[in-house]
Amino acid sequence: MNLHDLAPARGAKKRRKRIGRGPGSGHGKTATKGHKGLLARSGGGKRPGFEGGQMPLVRRVPKFGFTNPFRVEYTIVNLTSFAGWTGSETITPQAMVDAGLVKRKKLPIKILGNGELKKPLVVQAHKFSKSAEAKIQAAGGRVEVIGGA
Repeated sequence: MNLHDLAPARGAKKRRKRIGRGPGSGHGKTATKGHKGLLARSGGGKRPGFEGGQMPLVRRVPKFGFTNPFRVEYTIVNLTSFAGWTGSETITPQAMVDAGLVKRKKLPIKILGNGELKKPLVVQAHKFSKSAEAKIQAAGGRVEVIGGA
């Protein structure tokens, strides 16, 4: 077998239906559109979502709520994550990414107060909960709020 012998299987390739090309084509005159009616007209046809007069799905489904386009989503890090911290005394967002605490690097980071802190650490993040701030300062550490959120 050579390259020039290759061909698709019989019946696999179907010829395009050429409509409106005269009576000899078998698809002339009304061009397979029948006589008159909506579907025979130029630009005719049903609109998207039309279900034959049945109440469309988009109108049957309940609509509620509101999505705030200006909402800021944060990556959450709890104080329990810093319990076994072996890195430097200053915990930066990049250090959290390197340690695998933060998966989504693009989002700003918020520190929550779940857990206890034994060592005095300097924590840098975009936002802190009040309890996290209090626990970090109680352990002798410092909270540094960075911009970009």
